[in-house]
Amino acid sequence: MPVKPGDFLLVNFTLKVKESGETVDTTYDAVAKDARLHREDSTYGPRFIILGEGWLPKGLEDSLVGVDIGKQTTVELPPEKGYGARDPSKMKLVPLRRFRDKETPLPGERIELDGRPAVVRAVGAGRVQVDYNHPLAGRTLIYDVSVEKVLEDENEKILNVISVRIPEVDKTKFGLEKNKAELTIDVPEEAFYLSGLQVAKKAVTSDLQKYFPDLDTISFREVFKRTTPKTETEPPTETPRPAKPAEKTEEKQIPAEPEKPPSKPARRRRTPTAKRPTSKGPEKRAMMGSESQR
Repeated sequence: MPVKPGDFLLVNFTLKVKESGETVDTTYDAVAKDARLHREDSTYGPRFIILGEGWLPKGLEDSLVGVDIGKQTTVELPPEKGYGARDPSKMKLVPLRRFRDKETPLPGERIELDGRPAVVRAVGAGRVQVDYNHPLAGRTLIYDVSVEKVLEDENEKILNVISVRIPEVDKTKFGLEKNKAELTIDVPEEAFYLSGLQVAKKAVTSDLQKYFPDLDTISFREVFKRTTPKTETEPPTETPRPAKPAEKTEEKQIPAEPEKPPSKPARRRRTPTAKRPTSKGPEKRAMMGSESQR
């Protein structure tokens, strides 16, 4: 089926500058390594575009209308069909003090200044010349390009739109749940702390509502799962152990003492008492004495 405007496409290409023969962009990993363009933080493979939305130069998009899937073609674009002619008014001199919070810029370095991408052309005494023209402006471009696939599945289209705005996370890790005009997007944990995530979610919402007019509500769901084992607040109840059989204890019988014969009642001691006077008292002795005198 020939390609038409509005199609969701996966496209492979290699871009060269005609004047120098330099390879400046590619979707092929091996080509990027040969041209010394390879970056470890980049993902190589077919690039997702919506034909006619300006995600590639207009001249290139126009040349893709009607091509067959999988057929490679070479397209040459003059500056006016590529990134335009160079505009001298976009060259600016900026005080070097504007970069005090950053490292000193180097010629050829791509920077962002005042929210706009620019290229450093020269660094002088206290001033930096920056170029706000596109790096490929004024160049003739040569594309070796092929359309690899036309996306038909709605979920696949949505995931690729998300990937354009959040390229740091594998698109297959996002979950989708659609209920008529409501779409819920499950955000994977890898994306929770990305810089600018809230801005990216707003851009995803705008894109989806633009390209999928039936969507009225788009929600993002972030689920934080427990990473450590759950600790029990109450100690687990222990299964009662079977009672041990009572140990047999041998009772030692103490031999009974032999019965003692009943003890005799103790003799009472008589308390010595004064002797009663006998008939032979002093008076009687006196009498006896008087009689003897007689």
